[in-house]
Amino acid sequence: MLSGLIMLTIRPARPADLPAIASIYQESVRTGTASWELEPPTEAEMLRRFEAIIGGGYPYLIAEMGGALAGYSYASAYRPRLAYRYTVENSIYVDPARQGQGIGKRLLQALIDDCARRGFRQMIAIIGDSDNIGSRKLHAALGFTLVGVAPALGYKFDRWLDQVVMQRSLGDGEHSVPGELSRS
Repeated sequence: MLSGLIMLTIRPARPADLPAIASIYQESVRTGTASWELEPPTEAEMLRRFEAIIGGGYPYLIAEMGGALAGYSYASAYRPRLAYRYTVENSIYVDPARQGQGIGKRLLQALIDDCARRGFRQMIAIIGDSDNIGSRKLHAALGFTLVGVAPALGYKFDRWLDQVVMQRSLGDGEHSVPGELSRS
C-alpha cells in the first residue's frame, strides 16, 4: 500500500453500525434532497428498518475507512407484489466528508454484485432530485439507464423536486427464466 492511502473495506452491516449509519442518514434528511423524509428518523427507527431489510433477505453493506464508517448501501423490495420479487431498489449514502473519493462507486458495485449473486434480475434507483447530478452520474457509470423523470413529485426546502428513475439488469436480466432467490 502506498504511503498516505487509507484502505477501504466493504462488508455487511451489523447492528453496531447503526449509530454511524443513522448519523449519515439524519444529516442527509436535514440538509439534502436525496431523501424526501422531512424529519430525521431516530436510531431506534433506523434499527427497525435495518432489521426489516436484513430479515427480508436483502443485502445491507457499509464502507469503512480508517476504522470509521464512510458510507452505506442496501437493497430493498421495489414493490410488495410477488411479481416484483426479482426487482430491488437500491439506496446509497456516503458521509459528506468522504464524498468524491470513489466510495459510492465501490459500495454500489458491491451491492450490484451481491444482488446478482442472490438471483435478483433488475435494480431500480429512485433518485430524489433531478439536480442530484452526482448520483445520476454514479448510477450511469455502473450501467444504469434513465427510465424517466417524474416532475414535481415531492416538496422539500420550499421547492418542488423531480424524481429520477434509473434501472439496470442484474445477472441474466430478462434474458432467461429466473430461478430461486438466495436470501443470504
